[in-house]
Amino acid sequence: MSSTSPVIPDATLEQAAVVAEPTNVLIVGVGGQGVIMVSKILARLSQLQGLQVKQSEVHGMAKRGGSVFSHIRFGDEVWSPTIPMGEADVVLGLEWAEGLRWLRYLKPGVGTFISDTKRIVPPFSCRDRSHDGRHGYAHHTVAEIVAQVPSAYAPDATGMATELGNERVANTILLGVLSTVMEFPLETWREVLAEFVPPKTLDTNLEAFEAGRGWTKQAHEPVLDEPSVQAPSGPTLRRQVSLEITESWCKSCDICVKMCPERCLALDERQIVELVNPEACTGCRVCEWLCPDFAIAVHVTAVPTETTTAEIIAVETGQVETTGEVRA
Repeated sequence: MSSTSPVIPDATLEQAAVVAEPTNVLIVGVGGQGVIMVSKILARLSQLQGLQVKQSEVHGMAKRGGSVFSHIRFGDEVWSPTIPMGEADVVLGLEWAEGLRWLRYLKPGVGTFISDTKRIVPPFSCRDRSHDGRHGYAHHTVAEIVAQVPSAYAPDATGMATELGNERVANTILLGVLSTVMEFPLETWREVLAEFVPPKTLDTNLEAFEAGRGWTKQAHEPVLDEPSVQAPSGPTLRRQVSLEITESWCKSCDICVKMCPERCLALDERQIVELVNPEACTGCRVCEWLCPDFAIAVHVTAVPTETTTAEIIAVETGQVETTGEVRA
C-alpha cells in the first residue's frame, strides 16, 4: 500500500504566503520624543482590527538625546517580534539622523520612509564650536535621501507643531502622515489617539494629526520640507545669538547648564536658567536639543557688525527707545 503526500492547490499556497507575511513598522528617534507612545498607538490600532501584534523596543536611554527604537509587527499570524534588515514596510523617524541610521532596514524599492527634518545633534558631535563650525552629525540633505527612496515623506513636523503652539505634538503630526499610507479606519486613529494623549492636549493633538494628513495630501507625490538655515550674508553682517527661555517650562534640572560647552548658562535665584555670558555663546544649540521640557529656543540672526551685543539685548528686552538710548 503506497502513501502519497496531499496535493496543496497553488491558490492555497499563495494564500498561506500572504497570511505569513506581517506588516513591519520601525519607529525610531531619541529619548523624549514619544517613540514608545507612537508604537503603543500603532499596536492598539492593530489589536482593534483583530490582528496579532508583536512589539520589541529599546528605551534605556530615557533622557533626551539617547537613541530609542521600537519594532512593530502585525498581521494574521506573527511569530518574531523583531524586523529583519531590509524587511520594514515603513521606517518612521522622529529625528532626522535616527531615521537615516535605520534606513537600511527599509524594504528596497517598496518601503515607505517618513521622518521629521528636526535635527538633534549629540554634544559629542560638536567638536568645532565656532560660528558655523562643521559638526559630526549626518550631513545628508532631505533632497538627497528622497531622491534615493521612491516613497518618502519628510515634513518639518517640529516646525508645524511649534506653529500649533506645542512642539511636543510633532510626533502626532507624523502619525497623521503615517495614517495616509496605512489601511486603518480614520475614525479608529482618532479614537486610539484619544486613549493615549493627555486629555488637556487632545484638541491640539487632533489638530496636529489632521495637519499631518493635510500636509501629505497637498502633494501628488511624496514631498519634503528642507529646514531653512539662517546665516550671515556679506562682510557687513555677523551672527547674533539669543536665547528664548520659557520660564514656566523650566524644571531646574540643570542639564543645559552642565552640558553647555562654553559655560554660558546658569540658574538664577529662582532656579530658572538664564544666559549669563552672551558674548561666549556660539549658538551650538546643545542646550536647546538636550532640554527635556523644550524650555529653550536658540535664535540666530544676522546683524550689522557695528551693532554691539549689549544694544541687541537692550532692544530685545524692551530697554531701549527708538533713539537708541538704553533706559535705566
